Amino acid sequence: MVMLKELPIQELVLSGNASCTGCAASLALRLTLKVMGSRTIFVVPACCTSIIQGQFPATALNIPVLNIAFAATGAAASGVVAGLRMRGIKDVTVVGWAGDGGTVDIGIQALSGAAERRTDFIYICYDNEAYGNTGMQRSSATPMGAWTTTTPTGKRENKKDMPFIMTAHRIPYIATAVPSYPTDFIEKLEKAKKVKGTRYLHVLTPCPPGWRSDADLSIELGRLAVQTGMWVLFEIENGVFSVSSPSRLMLDKTKRKPVEEYLKLQGRFRHLTTEEVVQIQKAVDTTLDYYIKLNGQRVYPQLTD
Repeated sequence: MVMLKELPIQELVLSGNASCTGCAASLALRLTLKVMGSRTIFVVPACCTSIIQGQFPATALNIPVLNIAFAATGAAASGVVAGLRMRGIKDVTVVGWAGDGGTVDIGIQALSGAAERRTDFIYICYDNEAYGNTGMQRSSATPMGAWTTTTPTGKRENKKDMPFIMTAHRIPYIATAVPSYPTDFIEKLEKAKKVKGTRYLHVLTPCPPGWRSDADLSIELGRLAVQTGMWVLFEIENGVFSVSSPSRLMLDKTKRKPVEEYLKLQGRFRHLTTEEVVQIQKAVDTTLDYYIKLNGQRVYPQLTD
C-alpha cells in the first residue's frame, strides 16, 4: 500500500493557480504529478485545466504542457509520443489530461484512434460531469437527473460509461478513481505508469460551482459517491475486472448508504422528486448487482501478440 508521506515533497502544481475553491480536479492534478514526476509531458485540450494552469508566461504547472484543440488530445499525444520515440527519449511519460466534455464527447474519436494504435501514453479523464469551463452545460457524462444550464429540469439520459467503452479497444489498463480516496488513486497511477500501451483512468472530480455544493464538501462528496455506489472504484487489468478495495464493501447492499445522502448535498439535484430519487437508487443497485457478477471475470478475451 502506498503511504501519502512517501510522495515527493516537490510540487509540480504551483501555488497561485486559478482553480476554484474546493476544486477536486486541482487535487487530482496535484496527486497525478506527484506520481508521474517532472519527466512528464501533459497534453491538455480546452477544459478547466486550461484555466487552472494560468496564462502564458505565468503558468502554474512546472512541467511541459501542450495546449491543443478540444477534439485533439489523443491525436496530439500520439504525435508527442512519436516525436520522443524518434529522438530516442525513453524516460518521459506522456499524459493526456482532459475533462469529460473533451473525452466522452468531443475528444472520443481521437482517443479511440490512439487506443486502437496502442499508443504508449496515459489518458486521464477528470470528470466533473459537465462542461465546467464554459458554464456547466450538459455532457454525456452528466448523470441522470442532474441540473445543468442546458438541462434546467434535469438530464433525462444515463451517464455514458466511458471506462467500458475503452474495454472495446482491449487496452491493458483501465481504472476509475476519485481523489477522496488518495491511496487508491495513487496506486492506480503507479500501476498505469509501469504499463506499456494505452492506459485509461477515469477520475470523478466534484465541482462546487457546477454541482452547486459547498466548497468544503468536495472530499466528502467524493467519499459519498463511493459509499452510495453512485461511483464505483474498479480496475480492468489485461481484460480482468476487479472492484477496488474502497468499493468492495458496497457490493453488500446492506452496507451502502442511500443515494439520497449524496444527492441532497448538491443543488443540481434539488429539483428531484421522491420517485426520481427512487429511480436513481434502483439504477445504482442494478449496476452494483452487475458488478458483483462481473468481479474477477474477464471482460474481453486475452490477446496474444
